Amino acid sequence: MTPDELVVLVDGDGNAIGTAPKTSVHGPDTPLHLAFSSYVFDEGGRVLLSRRASHKVTWPDVWTNSCCGHPLPGESLDDAVVRRLSYELGLVVDHVDLMLPRFSYRAIMGNGIVEHELCPVYRVLTTAPVRPNPEEVGEVLWMPWKEFTAGVMSGLLAISPWCRDQVPQLDDLGADPLAWTPATAADLPPAARR
Repeated sequence: MTPDELVVLVDGDGNAIGTAPKTSVHGPDTPLHLAFSSYVFDEGGRVLLSRRASHKVTWPDVWTNSCCGHPLPGESLDDAVVRRLSYELGLVVDHVDLMLPRFSYRAIMGNGIVEHELCPVYRVLTTAPVRPNPEEVGEVLWMPWKEFTAGVMSGLLAISPWCRDQVPQLDDLGADPLAWTPATAADLPPAARR
């Protein structure tokens, strides 16, 4: 991240209302802003989990979905997903599909830092090797989807709060993540339609 990297601020209806430096939007009064979550799958339907680097401002050392991030102003979410997967995990992406176009959440860390994001969720397919960037990722793990969802929904698998909320919605799409029917870009909030 460059010091002047900007995120897109949004209102409750998903309309862009401005930008702010990324370094300024994660605190006790975090404004709602545009982000994304992605779940990377291999050919066998295993999901790639990542443990956030220990020096991250939000949820350090916490296991989560494959990759999250923020689109730059004017950048499509699809392009942001591909960019961040390359940077964080060294991944070459085969396919990106929008799955949960209107997911949104607000979560508070024990120290009072808040995440508040309008965060569409993507399924990503890859056959490439993973090369985690230690600036972003502490560790990775491939897990069968059924095992992962069972662990998250039973509460036995400790996971980030956004991932814990996303998994039941993704599970509702069907037992086989490779067979999910994608949403369309028209379903995205206005700020994310590029």
